Amino acid sequence: MLLKIVQAGEPVLRRRGRDLTPDEIRSPGVTMLIDLMRETMRDAPGVGLAATQIGEGLRLAVIEDRAAYVDGLSEEDRERRRRREIPFHVIINPRLTIVDPTPVEFFEGCLSVVGWTAIVPRAAAVHVDALDEKGQPISIDADGWYARILQHEIDHLDGNLYIDRMHPRSLCTHESHARLWSGLPIPEVKKALGI
Repeated sequence: MLLKIVQAGEPVLRRRGRDLTPDEIRSPGVTMLIDLMRETMRDAPGVGLAATQIGEGLRLAVIEDRAAYVDGLSEEDRERRRRREIPFHVIINPRLTIVDPTPVEFFEGCLSVVGWTAIVPRAAAVHVDALDEKGQPISIDADGWYARILQHEIDHLDGNLYIDRMHPRSLCTHESHARLWSGLPIPEVKKALGI
């Protein structure tokens, strides 16, 4: 069963999710929610899905950057984004620490802002402390595209959307992006847009 992904404008997307208790994490309801979120994320398709995006005000997200998504990129694009396959995993009650604040800019989209994309600066590297789906502590050090995914999903859990961080002049439809900007280096796009 697929869950409905709520869109920008829904109040739940603008509220900080609440932490889950250890008993909640181990409950059958949360286990089922994680399974449904994984199925929904894969169907969308996406590389992450936060509980707030399906209307649940909880600090829980699922993440997976599948080989099929990564392999579909040119080698140059994979290198530029520092993008690699990320196995499916769950982060619960995450705490994010910026390790390398150097801003890295790429176009970013969101399953809750369907049809749009924009250039978003994100920190180059992050550290995340969280719990997994069994309530066990996990520690993640990430850079490149994985760091971007983590920042995007944790933003959702804090009530933020990528549109809060984007370069406003870069906002465009997916169609316009594919026609005009896909494959171009971000500095060239920014220059063309007067950013």
